[in-house]
Amino acid sequence: MDAAPPPAVHACAPDAIQRGKALLALHFEEDGPSQSVGDTVKTLPSIKALKGTGRFDVLEVWGYIYKAQYRMRFLYARIPGECVLMGQEILEASDPY
Repeated sequence: MDAAPPPAVHACAPDAIQRGKALLALHFEEDGPSQSVGDTVKTLPSIKALKGTGRFDVLEVWGYIYKAQYRMRFLYARIPGECVLMGQEILEASDPY
C-alpha cells in the first residue's frame, strides 16, 4: 500500500512566517528574544472573498511570547506567482474564564 504524498508547501508559506514575526512585534510593541514564530505553516481551506467570486488562501502560523501562544492566520489573494496579503488575524490561545 502506497503512502499518500506529503502535502505541497504553499508558495506564500515563507511570507506568512515573516508576516507573523512582524504581526507579533506590532501587537506587542517589541521585537526581542522572547518572541518567536514557528516554522510550520498550515494551509487551511480557502474562504470566499467579501466581494466578487474570488477566494482567499488561508495560511496559519503560531507565534510565542514567553509562555503565551498566538494563532495567526493570513489571507492571500489567489494570484499566480504573487503573495498578495488581503487580511490577517491574531488570537491568543488561552482560556480567559
